[in-house]
Amino acid sequence: KQWYQRRVAITAGDMTDYDEVRYCCSEAKICSDCWVFMKIAVRIIDEALRHDFGFSNLLWVYSGRRGVHCWVADESARKLTNSGRGAIADYLSLVIGGDQQSKKVTLPGVPHPSIKRSVNTIARYFEELMIDSQDFLGTEEKCQKVLGMLPPKTIQDDLKDWVSSNHDSKTKWNKLKGTWSTYAGKRKLFNKDNAIYEVVLQLCYPRLDVNVTKGLNHLLKSPFSVHPKTGRVCVPFLAKDVDTFDPFIVPTLKEVITEVDNWSGDPKVLDYAKTSLKSSIDMFKSFAKKCRMEDSEENKENKMDW
Repeated sequence: KQWYQRRVAITAGDMTDYDEVRYCCSEAKICSDCWVFMKIAVRIIDEALRHDFGFSNLLWVYSGRRGVHCWVADESARKLTNSGRGAIADYLSLVIGGDQQSKKVTLPGVPHPSIKRSVNTIARYFEELMIDSQDFLGTEEKCQKVLGMLPPKTIQDDLKDWVSSNHDSKTKWNKLKGTWSTYAGKRKLFNKDNAIYEVVLQLCYPRLDVNVTKGLNHLLKSPFSVHPKTGRVCVPFLAKDVDTFDPFIVPTLKEVITEVDNWSGDPKVLDYAKTSLKSSIDMFKSFAKKCRMEDSEENKENKMDW
């Protein structure tokens, strides 16, 4: 009970929250192409929690189906009030607006360093994700959607022919950026890159579940629980390993049982060590040990000597 009342979890989002900008899958379906959205989300949120808030004990957990969660186990984080959790969620939320709103990211005059850091993170994946996999400018409808993400009444009229052209997404993206650069240069706009940042962020920035982050009454899947529909185990992983983490090879409970039953090695080995979950469990043990040590140190600091 005490642990439940003192926990923080940041959800990096469910893949369905990206349905307006992903074209390879929809709803509960995912593939290796759109999983890149989750890679971006993990990197951006992990960096923000570490660099902007000073948290260090972060455990990422695969949901077993189409999303990920980040458990923040720092003592200071677990003591946060709902308003404190809400402040973190608000800080990390950039894509704001309903289904009927075309433009959902508007940056201030001078973007915060965390925003520029996020743009740089997205840039590492942008061509692979949005150009090669999603072909995000491949149709007139897709082009119109991206134009709606720009500041209104700017370069939309200049790109009327661009919308219906047969060029590939990469060529169209370069044309859009060049047209905006010319427009901003002629008008000597302050922070002329903001408009392109806004488009990139709306396409790729993490979609957070703010309510889960704010409240204590939301249930979350614990590490190593089993997803009821896929049967996959909710394995933890580290943010630094997100590029190599493959959700499609995470074992199901049935597969884990089979691995134990088929073990032919040393019979003294613990059951978990007979399975493909061993590395995940060992990593989780190290994480838990670190948290216990830090809790112990804090308790010593708070202890009164009479």
